[in-house]
Amino acid sequence: MYTLTVRDHVMIAHSLPDPFFGPAQGLHGATFVVEVTWNRPDLDEHGVVIDIGAATTALRAVLDDLDYRNLDEHPAFAGRLSTTEVVAAHIAQRLVENIDTAPFASVQVLLRENPDAWASYTHDLTGA
Repeated sequence: MYTLTVRDHVMIAHSLPDPFFGPAQGLHGATFVVEVTWNRPDLDEHGVVIDIGAATTALRAVLDDLDYRNLDEHPAFAGRLSTTEVVAAHIAQRLVENIDTAPFASVQVLLRENPDAWASYTHDLTGA
């Protein structure tokens, strides 16, 4: 399996209003480092997984909708908590909506909250 990863970041605000989240219940900010890994079994006719520029542009387009936004007010998160895991899944789902996914086996989105904590979501594209 071949992979290509691109990275960017996004600055958001949100709250996690459940006692489970302790001090994160209140409104707070986060800067997520976002890594997207495209996976496919074979390289394309150009010898790449995906063009790095195309992958970077696709990621930035998704992040532009989240950057400097309060996710508590974002329609994509209405009625659900915007945990790191949920935000990773949201980014992955938006990415695969905007690109030809036929050659890819999966797309993984990893969000780093800080150097010591991160979460990821893998969107399987094989139909399995």
